[in-house]
Amino acid sequence: MDNTTSLAVIAPEILLLVMACVIALVDLGVKTRLRNLTYVLTMLTLAVVAWMTGDLAAQGDTVYGFNRMVVSDSMANWLKCFATIAMMVCLVYGRPYAGDRDMLRGGEFFTLAMLSLLGIFVMMSGNNFLLIYLGLELLTLSSYALVALRRDHVVATEAAMKYFVLGAMASGFLLYGMSMIYGATGSLDIGTVFKIVGSGQVKHQVLVFGLVFIVAGLAFKLGAAPFHMWIPDVYQGAPSAITLIIGSAPELAAFAIAIRLLVEGLLPLAIDWQQMLVVLAVASLFIGNLAAIAQTNLKRLFAYSTIGQMGFVILGLVSGVINGDPVFARNAYSSSMFYIVTYVLTFLAAVGIILLLAREGFESEEIADLAGLNERSPLYAAIMSICLFSLAGIPPLVGFYAKLSVLQALVVSGSTFYISLAVFAVLMSLVAAYYYIRVVKVMYFDAPITATTVAAPADVRIVLTLNGALVLVLGILPGGLMTLCAQAIVKMLGS
Repeated sequence: MDNTTSLAVIAPEILLLVMACVIALVDLGVKTRLRNLTYVLTMLTLAVVAWMTGDLAAQGDTVYGFNRMVVSDSMANWLKCFATIAMMVCLVYGRPYAGDRDMLRGGEFFTLAMLSLLGIFVMMSGNNFLLIYLGLELLTLSSYALVALRRDHVVATEAAMKYFVLGAMASGFLLYGMSMIYGATGSLDIGTVFKIVGSGQVKHQVLVFGLVFIVAGLAFKLGAAPFHMWIPDVYQGAPSAITLIIGSAPELAAFAIAIRLLVEGLLPLAIDWQQMLVVLAVASLFIGNLAAIAQTNLKRLFAYSTIGQMGFVILGLVSGVINGDPVFARNAYSSSMFYIVTYVLTFLAAVGIILLLAREGFESEEIADLAGLNERSPLYAAIMSICLFSLAGIPPLVGFYAKLSVLQALVVSGSTFYISLAVFAVLMSLVAAYYYIRVVKVMYFDAPITATTVAAPADVRIVLTLNGALVLVLGILPGGLMTLCAQAIVKMLGS
């Protein structure tokens, strides 16, 4: 593999890194409160990166670089494209909020967002244990700094400390698991690990020991119970603009490394890691949905909702291999990919409404703060309702089709155990519907506590409306995105 090809494989990452440095320098001369020039340069950079990754994904080629340490395939490039668009949406929604809270005194908000996206890209394209870990650390360190960006806010600083301590522990789990697999196989290359594990020449106990730590680390990054303890506190304590960032694009990265490590590297051990994932999925669905009922804070509600939603994503990963045969792998993993992408899309719009309603000195974080929103702004109440109904899995919204695709992947396996898992997931969805519909009831039937009209910049209004419309349109016409996910998974499995 020549150097030119290797550099071409990481062209989007190079552009992101160079422009993050350039924008940090340019920002030194920017004096406007909302950092207009910094914002425009960041959005232009991300738009170009999204186009580059989308173009590479459409070509569908699988190319390796740097001695097979990096892979550019359809799955990675589509996820990069979606993550970039998600980050652009986060910056559109978050800039007015951050400006009102003196978080834009420098350009760190934009630079750290770009560096966290760079970490996401490295994780998605990593074909080597060390490279995946490098990307993970770049993402998490940037995220810690973002959570603590509101320097004078005690709650945000506390959330950053909790995130840092628990995140370091989870990274240690993942690294220790990787070191055990490396010690057993003698390789850091994911493809080589797959061949050695599949040969049956390595002690099974050693591999499973390493696998336990890898699954624990992945569970933390996905936010699955019982490794979920950081999510409610960090989501609530972080400034809402940062909650939006850490709850969207990084979830796509966590899914990507789960596929890289468990499917591409350790698929011969599927019978072991699928059992672990079943426990995580059941715990996430049960704890996330039941705990959400008791919440009065919107961000904590969305945190526990996320835990429950990740239970569905994990369920999509557990039914790919039946009795040692990966016959259902494409169906199962593509349904999981579709679920995580559509969840991020819905989460962006839902938390975007919270950001929109917040104003200087007022956070609009409590469910009661949405009282009478329909009277103040029917459009924003409708968008929030669409998102909540989608998360609950009510047709014809995209969340319904996402849940249906995961349930179908479980049922089609024909296994009584997986069918009972599907029934349990449906029951937990009914529980979830209660707390989502409760918020809708507050918006439409409770008297407003303020007569303040909802005002937002034009770019926020346009993007938020498109975001809400996509949740509806993709529910009515899900075929295109589902096909895209299926093709990406097929090419990944075949490479």
